[in-house]
Amino acid sequence: MAGLSALESPAPVAFVLKLPPSAALQAHAPSVVLDRVQDAGNVGSILRSAAAFGFRQVLALKGTAALWSPKVLRAGMGAHFGLQLHEGLAAADLDGLRVPLVATSSHEGEFLHRRAPPFPCALVMGHEGQGVDAALMARAATLVRIAQPGGEESLNVAAAAAICLHAAAAAALPAVDPGR
Repeated sequence: MAGLSALESPAPVAFVLKLPPSAALQAHAPSVVLDRVQDAGNVGSILRSAAAFGFRQVLALKGTAALWSPKVLRAGMGAHFGLQLHEGLAAADLDGLRVPLVATSSHEGEFLHRRAPPFPCALVMGHEGQGVDAALMARAATLVRIAQPGGEESLNVAAAAAICLHAAAAAALPAVDPGR
């Protein structure tokens, strides 16, 4: 196992699975769009958050880390199996969506605490350094950003995704105690 695994202390077990067949894009599904998000750990963490907050579809544009790579699988902690995953898409493939595109930015748009994204929506998370592509931003129905009173320039894309996904999902919940 030491020769096969990239982990320091691999478990003494392995198995092979066929990847799920590609499904059709779900036009009305709450979705996450990954625009050239390159770090596999970030991608896996975003998949995990998407599943936790009820986003059922992830659309990875060309340039995004491979959704089924070992590091994405580890960071996703099983989220892959509750999501519809689409890889290698072009921006034009998003034309089939019937939910509003909500693009994130560290410097533009409505503050998230003042205007939560609608649910369902297609939340667009961008490249770690360059953010969401300008042409994709122009297609968005809404731009949102996270207030950072501590003065940082930006947040890690996986942390920002978790905050935005939670805000959209929470705004759609009925006004009841979630602990009941």
